[in-house]
Amino acid sequence: MHNAPTPSVHDTAAPSASAFAATLAEWPAVRVRAVQAACTEADVRAALAGSLRPERALAALLSPAAAPHLEAMARRSAAVTRQRFGRVMQFYAPLYVSNVCINSCTYCGFNCKNQVARRRLTVDEAVREADYLANEGFRHLLLVAGEDPKGVPVSYFEELAGRLLGRFSSIGIEIYPMPEADYTRLVAAGVDLLTLYQETYDETLYSSLHPAGPKRDFHNRLAAIERGARAGIAFLGVGALQGLSDWRVENFHVGLHALWLQKEFWRSSVSVSFPRIRPAAGAFQPPVTVSDRDFVQTLCALRIVLPDAGLVLSTREPAALRDRLALLGVTRMSAGSRTSPGGYGTADSGGESEGQFAIADERGLAEMKQVVAGLGFDPVCKDWDPAYHAAAASAEVE
Repeated sequence: MHNAPTPSVHDTAAPSASAFAATLAEWPAVRVRAVQAACTEADVRAALAGSLRPERALAALLSPAAAPHLEAMARRSAAVTRQRFGRVMQFYAPLYVSNVCINSCTYCGFNCKNQVARRRLTVDEAVREADYLANEGFRHLLLVAGEDPKGVPVSYFEELAGRLLGRFSSIGIEIYPMPEADYTRLVAAGVDLLTLYQETYDETLYSSLHPAGPKRDFHNRLAAIERGARAGIAFLGVGALQGLSDWRVENFHVGLHALWLQKEFWRSSVSVSFPRIRPAAGAFQPPVTVSDRDFVQTLCALRIVLPDAGLVLSTREPAALRDRLALLGVTRMSAGSRTSPGGYGTADSGGESEGQFAIADERGLAEMKQVVAGLGFDPVCKDWDPAYHAAAASAEVE
């Protein structure tokens, strides 16, 4: 068992306001829709040529006017990715440590009202799961949990990161929002990546999707990625769930957020995800259909406007589509994922637990490496970014 939780300011500190909120307020959905509706094919061609400001280019490339230019967008997206990232495809694995949650998000399998088997791993159990992934070849690990600050407090992740640091070149978190002081503690423990999806940037819709629990606070969640950046987290990941609302507006806001983060926190690297809703406990039905074609348009638009951002693709998407999207602009993929605590099968006997959502692509790391190599990519499970950031920090001190 892990040590007794260290008291955290998570329960007492007032959340800080998001500086990005002002920029988001300048682009309400009604304005985004109007701008996109007014876009012409000439605007799309200008965006492809790089002659529009980023916000306007993003609106044009996500607009209906871009539909006839999807092939040109795909070619441009692929070319930009090769120019900026070469032919490297990085792999990572998620490690779910708890599916206990105090939120009632209507779309999530971890919803506290769902009658599902719950489990939280001890630190020792989580280490065994991580060791399995390390032996598989993974060197980038993402620790994931429901909002369970009492069961898996900041001290839990501090201890776990410290024990895993020697085996992984990157340790990330996709967990509940924390105060800046807690993020600072995790950076000191070895965490270098923070993924935090806003889910939807429509505040009214957000309230209806999050009827109870701490996650109901839209602005606290929006500000959390900024707190992590100020704490020194080197890699920042944002995104929105596809299928909750108008994908053209939602992904405009995702791109707007990424552009803002790149400008305000230029020492950190920014990545973007655009996960589609998958079947999960609770049987939530997404109100909006996001087709494969819509998904491709989103990916290409984000890549063209965010040439230096990582684009992350999870096992939510089916194998055939993931193989095609790898050619267009994706730089980071998961493989062999399990979305339940103990899902990799090495933890102590604690019974089955529910996954967050159903996986679409079941292929493991070895097979995925073969696939991307066949597509002409260099599959990478380890890089030297941590060393780079350490050197950069030393240079700043000097």
